[in-house]
Amino acid sequence: MWKTQNERDVPPSPAKPSAPNPATVPPPVAPASAMPQAPRGADRPTHLSKTVVLKGTITGNEDLYVDGKLEGSVELPNNTVTVGVNGQVQANVSAREVVILGKLNGNVSAADRVEIRAQGALTGDVSAARISIEDGAFFKGGIDIRKGASTAKA
Repeated sequence: MWKTQNERDVPPSPAKPSAPNPATVPPPVAPASAMPQAPRGADRPTHLSKTVVLKGTITGNEDLYVDGKLEGSVELPNNTVTVGVNGQVQANVSAREVVILGKLNGNVSAADRVEIRAQGALTGDVSAARISIEDGAFFKGGIDIRKGASTAKA
């Protein structure tokens, strides 16, 4: 006789979209111009990976991490130069700090310090306010300790 609402032969109405679940909805993408830029300078050093071979002079205002081969000269007077474990540098280096974990052939001039880690090797003269040579490191050359700005204040 009488049919209830569920029993009628009426095609089902399209489902209303429910409110999206915030956990499953991706956030809107900001335009590229509004995206924050990658940190530079002291936050993240310029990296020369182990497959990179570079010949020439490097100058700039950023820290440098060399894990590849570099020939020439490096002049970063206010920054840190790090020769990575795989790094092979044949250059004269002038920087605020120089850290050697790989091989460096050339003279090093640092305003603050030079550090040769246990697996590092330096062949050349060093001129710096401070120098640190760990056990197991290789060093062949002369050392000139200069009074730096930090030593003069003390």
